[in-house]
Amino acid sequence: MTLAPNQTELLARARADLRMGVPVVLMHDTRAVLIAAAETLSSGRLAEMRSLGAPILAISPRRANTLKARAYSDHAARIELPRDAGTDWIASAADPADDLTHPMKGPFRTLRDGDDKLEAQSIALCKSARLLPAALVVDLPNASDLIAGNNLTALSIDDELIDSLSLAPVIHARLPLSVSDAGRLHIFRPDDGSEEHYAVEIGRPPRDKPVLTRLHSACFTGDVLGSLKCDCGPQLHTALERMGDEGHGVLLYLNQEGRGIGLANKMRAYSLQDQGFDTVEANHRLGFEDDERDFRIGSKILKSLGFSSVRLMTNNPRKVAMMEEAGISVVERVPLKAGKSAHNAEYLATKAAKSGHLL
Repeated sequence: MTLAPNQTELLARARADLRMGVPVVLMHDTRAVLIAAAETLSSGRLAEMRSLGAPILAISPRRANTLKARAYSDHAARIELPRDAGTDWIASAADPADDLTHPMKGPFRTLRDGDDKLEAQSIALCKSARLLPAALVVDLPNASDLIAGNNLTALSIDDELIDSLSLAPVIHARLPLSVSDAGRLHIFRPDDGSEEHYAVEIGRPPRDKPVLTRLHSACFTGDVLGSLKCDCGPQLHTALERMGDEGHGVLLYLNQEGRGIGLANKMRAYSLQDQGFDTVEANHRLGFEDDERDFRIGSKILKSLGFSSVRLMTNNPRKVAMMEEAGISVVERVPLKAGKSAHNAEYLATKAAKSGHLL
């Protein structure tokens, strides 16, 4: 028995540190590095990192492509930091907000040789902290002394650390809804310190038959504010209404805002869309993939509730595939078309053309 945090708990601590601008140490095999999120890096900590060695800026291949910087792997591009580069230079390389007003960035010198595993994990860690996927990285010859002397969070990285996720049920209670008096809300808490996820159960669906199911990703702007830029709010309410009409169903409300990039980055993407980029292009310019969500979370919740097969309400074939891969049988894809307007017509067209949605 020990009071010390385990790897999953250290991961949660590392995310919080990066969001506050505190560097963390990543280790793999014989290599150790100090990393800091580009978005929250202060000039003082940049100076301290320079005193330890020659820092590099790790960005995703998507962002590197926008900057015309060479990525020599599919995982990360490692940009040499110019001697006179400050936090403004780093922020400009990481954040596309001023790409159009200052298009002649660089030239960027990128590293070709050597292992980039820790740089790739640094980017993944920033993503999981809902920050821009860019990190300043410096190698540490004496990591143990630095960790002890500065009370830094240190993670020993393996292939599954960032991707692993376990969910535990917390509580469920009766919740009468406008679509059904027989509503029940289940709360599930991840063990890695990330956001909780919810299951809204309508009626008492039999566990031995396919249940009408909706995987719905949280959308503060659409679900709460009634944004017209997307169809999320109408889809949410239409799904609940159909479940109410049938007398049973399960709506999984997953906290994966902005296709998994978080609300702040979603607003950055919206700002880029105002400059003329579509949804996918905006994500790429930020350094993200088209869709960063993990729908396996939904399969874990369904299994915890006792379901093994679903009638899935979705227009997204990727959700069907991920459910099947995670061991949930999708016996029927139920189309869900709602909320189209003049404000989101281009958004929906992009989903159909670039993300394969069946609209």
